[in-house]
Amino acid sequence: MTTTAKPVFKRILLKISGEALMGDKGYGIDPAVVAGIAEEIKQVHVLGVEVAVVVGGGNIFRGLAASASGIDRASADYMGMLATIMNAVALQDALEKTDTATRVLSAIEVREVAELFIRRRAVRHLEKRRVVIFAAGTGNPFFTTDMAAALRGLEIKAEVVMKATKVDGVYTADPVKHADAVMFQHLTYKDAIAQGLQVMDTSAISLCMDNKLPIYVFNLRKAGNIMRVVMGERVGTLVSDKSPSDFVKS
Repeated sequence: MTTTAKPVFKRILLKISGEALMGDKGYGIDPAVVAGIAEEIKQVHVLGVEVAVVVGGGNIFRGLAASASGIDRASADYMGMLATIMNAVALQDALEKTDTATRVLSAIEVREVAELFIRRRAVRHLEKRRVVIFAAGTGNPFFTTDMAAALRGLEIKAEVVMKATKVDGVYTADPVKHADAVMFQHLTYKDAIAQGLQVMDTSAISLCMDNKLPIYVFNLRKAGNIMRVVMGERVGTLVSDKSPSDFVKS
């Protein structure tokens, strides 16, 4: 990659799980990890890429797990949404410490800490060179943050949904449990759904498929991977009906 190389994407939606923010801790937020993620986002942002982020809340509270323990599912999901707001504010703080203008937009109203999500407002923030962090999922119970990432990506007309994970991409089986698992470099939406692969939940993949929004699954724990994907390097797994050559330079 030369200094004259240009990003292959101009506007991205980055999906970060809550677990990514806790690093090696068993719970909560690791400030050093959040600072590292913020620095990587900044490096992409200064290239002129418009960045929006959907953040999960699993490091603090998982609605589905709480529901299985006896809490009403809708109530548990709303509690999970509140956890994503906490993570969004933490990431905003880290980004602002790098002198990157950032706004948190929440799907549920918490006016003291975030703006209420309005699609046109979100797009305007991006046009004004601000990183936008979407919190509280879709604002509705029974929907995952994967679905929120697909939905927000479409609403802001992102060119790609970049799903940050703890493994290198999408595999034939769990690579932690199966040493012989093979990573896909490219999948169609239908293949991902038919094979039950852990890309995103089925409804989110279907929404992306219906609207031709590509999904890029990559390892967030490898420093520089956000930049590599944006610059068109061969990293992770692309889920799209288009050829990988449309997104990959090398």
